[in-house]
Amino acid sequence: MPEGPSVRKFQLLASRFVGQVVAKVGGSTRKINVDDLKSLRLQDAQVHGKNLFLAFVAAGCPLGPNTDNPVLQGEAASGTSSPAQVCAPQTHPEEEELQELLCSRPEVPGGPGSWLRVHFGLFGSIRANEFSRASQANKRGDWKDPTPRLVLHFESGGFLVFYNCRMQWCSSPVADPTSDILSADFHHGRALDALRAPRPVCYTLLDQRYFSGLGNIIKNEILYLAKIHPLTQGSLLASSDLEHLLDCAIQFSSDWLQSKLRDEGLHFQIYQKEQCPLGHAVMKGTFGPSGGYKRLTWWCPQCQPVSLSPCLLQRMGSLGC
Repeated sequence: MPEGPSVRKFQLLASRFVGQVVAKVGGSTRKINVDDLKSLRLQDAQVHGKNLFLAFVAAGCPLGPNTDNPVLQGEAASGTSSPAQVCAPQTHPEEEELQELLCSRPEVPGGPGSWLRVHFGLFGSIRANEFSRASQANKRGDWKDPTPRLVLHFESGGFLVFYNCRMQWCSSPVADPTSDILSADFHHGRALDALRAPRPVCYTLLDQRYFSGLGNIIKNEILYLAKIHPLTQGSLLASSDLEHLLDCAIQFSSDWLQSKLRDEGLHFQIYQKEQCPLGHAVMKGTFGPSGGYKRLTWWCPQCQPVSLSPCLLQRMGSLGC
């Protein structure tokens, strides 16, 4: 699933076309009427956690930051971005990426406050001036290229292609830069308070209210870097350990973003590995809050020792950990 660093790169691809008018549209999406985008000008591109927001206005409108949302306007001026908390809070905010946010559609796309929210699901992506090509045959043996959800052709001759994503119009997304791990306004104190809760840290790290943009890959990697067992309750950890974990989250996310901007891969140390860098056998389990989604988790029992409450120790024993 595209996490914060990936969506930041998608924003940079879209930003190349800010100020340009959509000349032709295409795509298979049924969530929006793609013809509504024709003849609109792309006014802004903002990334908020794991969501990309594209602002469209009528072609005759002056180019500039959207004035309907002062938070977003300030972010555009400062060059930072922030996560969107749109409408009502989710029942399980740590799984925001798997749920649809409730947004109200503007009466007239391209009018004041017309933001197109793009969520990339598990395999979504954006390409600029190129289409994705099949890398292998499908189950029927056909070499069929992926079908774009949306294609925006601009008057300049360039185009953007969106794959495997969900789109819907939002009237005015509300942004909270203090929860975005890649934002200069990220609130360290509030994040530390969340991590101190008497719940497994692997649950808290995926809570998008405090760690917007942090996904399962980042979660696994930073827990290994900080040498913390995934099911350790935050209330059992020393403040220095929690601060180190938060530093790892920020640094790893930043390093991953920079590697993406250089079109370089990032070597993972624990995610989907059979051995840790020290040669120890890696364990895998599926963890998540009661009633919520469960996520695959990898950890090294030797590098990430158990520090659990009695009830969780019993659970770990039943899992063979």
